Amino acid sequence: MVGAKSGTWIYPFICFFFLLASLEVDAYDVPMTLLHSAVAKGAVCLDGSPPAYHFSPGSGSGANNWLVHMEGGGWCRNVEECLERKNNFRGSSNHMKPLSFSGILGNSKKSNPDFYNWNRIKIRYCDGSSFTGDVERVDPATNLHYRGARVWLAIMEDLLAKGMNKAENALLSGCSAGGLASILHCDKFRSLLPASAKVKCFSDAGYFIDGKDISGTTSVRSLYNDVVNLHGSGKNLPSSCTSSLSPNMCFFPQNVVPKMRTPLFILNAAYDAWQIKNTLAPSSADPRKSWNACKLNIKSCSSDQLEKMQEFRSEFLRALPASGNPSTGMFIISCYAHCQSGSQDTWFGADSPMIDKMPIAKAVGDWFYGRSVVRKIDCPYPCNSSCRNRVYE
Repeated sequence: MVGAKSGTWIYPFICFFFLLASLEVDAYDVPMTLLHSAVAKGAVCLDGSPPAYHFSPGSGSGANNWLVHMEGGGWCRNVEECLERKNNFRGSSNHMKPLSFSGILGNSKKSNPDFYNWNRIKIRYCDGSSFTGDVERVDPATNLHYRGARVWLAIMEDLLAKGMNKAENALLSGCSAGGLASILHCDKFRSLLPASAKVKCFSDAGYFIDGKDISGTTSVRSLYNDVVNLHGSGKNLPSSCTSSLSPNMCFFPQNVVPKMRTPLFILNAAYDAWQIKNTLAPSSADPRKSWNACKLNIKSCSSDQLEKMQEFRSEFLRALPASGNPSTGMFIISCYAHCQSGSQDTWFGADSPMIDKMPIAKAVGDWFYGRSVVRKIDCPYPCNSSCRNRVYE
């Protein structure tokens, strides 16, 4: 028999349980597929392990629509950096942990209205070259495999066999190094799919510019030159660019996008946190580490540092494609951020970042479905109070 006192606490507990059960879950675990068949093709991670991806099947009206998202994670520019990756998930599927889908990969109509019921795939990043490398020889002393381009193609072929060859709508997306890959592989992705399909590409925090650092040099060029040379990337970069420029210059989207044939949406922070730390104020240009606090938290920047960041924003805006092509969408927000489509709080939520009262999810959806031309360029920092500025430890 339940007494009056026990009933007093049981009733609210039951109410709370049903409240939890009624809430839509914005993040959910998706199993990982190891593509063992790719190993025979030499399509492997840096350590020789099979490539991997996560697949959440579509349903209903989205059963023939495909969203392929590429994970980010920088690059390795020399043997030492690539050897370090061999021992973690950036270079080996043996070290990959389960992950959850949310944001643009979420399965809730409320929080991801345009893509929630599509076939949603996240390709794991384990090659260190934005899926562009292809070197046949493997040095037995390091056992490093530079095969990112083979990984990308092997996964595409597997997805085509699983139904992507019948796609009606398709979006190739990615964040950071994966966002760069969505640009570099965009036209190739289009060529793999039915001519009748609507195919577009979406780059989140992948528009890395050929910018000057605080010392006045373009030090980021040496990074990309090292990556391209180490991984043998040149032959896998868009020929529309490499026909007139050196391969390392074709790692910069500003030299690739003007000649792309496939529609592209560019989502980027004008004060991209990675680019501020590595393009504008790399450690090589700041030996006294005077930028350290600023790079961790934009609110810690001095007036002189903020002026340099405003100059970087101007340089970034000049590097964007001209406004004459309505198929190119943009959402350039004045936040200190990096990657905004994979987290629900920045993709589409009650207090998500906005430009002109438009959240990122609506901007991308309107652009993909042609509901409107979307070319949003925010006012300079600190004008946008909706920003979720990144703070590093």
